[in-house]
Amino acid sequence: MTQSARRYPAYVGIGSNLQGPARQVENAAALLAEIPGTRRIAMSSLYRSSAFGGVEQPDFVNAVAAVLTTLSAADLLAELQAIEHRQGRERNEARWGPRVIDLDLLVYSSEKIETPDLSVPHPGIGERNFVLLPLKEIAPDLVIPGLGRVASIPVNLEEPSISRIA
Repeated sequence: MTQSARRYPAYVGIGSNLQGPARQVENAAALLAEIPGTRRIAMSSLYRSSAFGGVEQPDFVNAVAAVLTTLSAADLLAELQAIEHRQGRERNEARWGPRVIDLDLLVYSSEKIETPDLSVPHPGIGERNFVLLPLKEIAPDLVIPGLGRVASIPVNLEEPSISRIA
């Protein structure tokens, strides 16, 4: 009997506000399925939101994808960064500035990870509606370490507007 590798559930935030943002988000979501040892199992609707962080820029298009992966969190992050690079992301961009594509590892299994390169669960989940609403759509029963069940996390009423677009 062949033993298969363990698959870990992970959730990836996807965002763009440059060069056809909806198309960029959809392209990144498709590329998730090409990551070795990884299968995309769910994808939220697309959401339009005002930019976060106070930098004047176009609205973002955001989504969240769920994957099952045999990769470690660090290896999955490296693959996400490779997709960003492939789509033209420059790592020297201003924090919270405009970008062609942004992929964030939001949750990796039930793990809490804190390294210089990776914080999981992503520290902004509870404050950012552009992450929370798509996550509630595809995984309302997901328990996020330190935050609880996704469906129970309140929406941030002080955050800029957000609306479902597709």
